[in-house]
Amino acid sequence: MTQEIKAAAHGQMAAEGASGLSLRAVARDLGMASSAIYRYFPSRDALLTALIIDAYASLGEAAEEAEARVHKAGVTKRWRAISHSVRDWARAHPHEYALIYGSPVPGYEAPQDTIAPGTRIPMLLTGLFADVIAARERRGDEHHVVPRRVHRAIAPLRELVPDIVPDDLIISGMMAWTYLFGAVSFEVFGQRHNAFSDDAAFFDYEITRISEVLGLTD
Repeated sequence: MTQEIKAAAHGQMAAEGASGLSLRAVARDLGMASSAIYRYFPSRDALLTALIIDAYASLGEAAEEAEARVHKAGVTKRWRAISHSVRDWARAHPHEYALIYGSPVPGYEAPQDTIAPGTRIPMLLTGLFADVIAARERRGDEHHVVPRRVHRAIAPLRELVPDIVPDDLIISGMMAWTYLFGAVSFEVFGQRHNAFSDDAAFFDYEITRISEVLGLTD
C-alpha cells in the first residue's frame, strides 16, 4: 500500500507539481478513505520526505552504477560516466528531478533524513578529487593558493573534508557539482529548448571541457 500511495503521489506531482500534492487527493485517487492514508503517512510532509529520499536514492544508485562500470579507468572517464548518468536519470524522471532540484515546496522543510541520500553524488565527486590529489602528490605539483577571503568563505566546507584536501580542490569540487546540476537543470527545465541540434553531443563536450578547467584529468 505504501508503494501504491507513492505511485499515486508521483502521478499527482506530474499533473499538479510537488506544491500541489495532497494526501486527501491521493486517497481519493486510490479509493481510500482520507483518514486511512494517515496510517501510512501522517502528513503531506512525511509523504514528500519519502518521495525525496526515494528520488535521491534512485539518482545516487544510477550514478554509482555508472561510475562502477568504469571505476578502473581514469578520472576523466569516471567524471563523464557520472555526469551522463545524472543527465539520463533526470531526463527519464523529470518530475522526481524537479522535486529534489527544482523550486522549493512552499511550507516544506526537509528533515535530516534527506541529507545522507542527497550526498551520494557529492561523495562520488569527492572520490574523483581524492584521486586527483594522489596524482598531484606523485608528480609533486604545487597547489593553487586561493585568496584569504575565499579561504574564509569556504570555512564551512573545510569542516566537512579532511585537512589534506587543499582549498583549490574543495572549490573545484563545488564548481563541478554546481556546473553539472546547473547544466542538467537548464535542459530538464527547458532553458536550452531548441538551443542545440544535438543536446547529447553538446553536453558530452561541455562536461569534457569542464573536466579540463577543474583539473579532473588523467
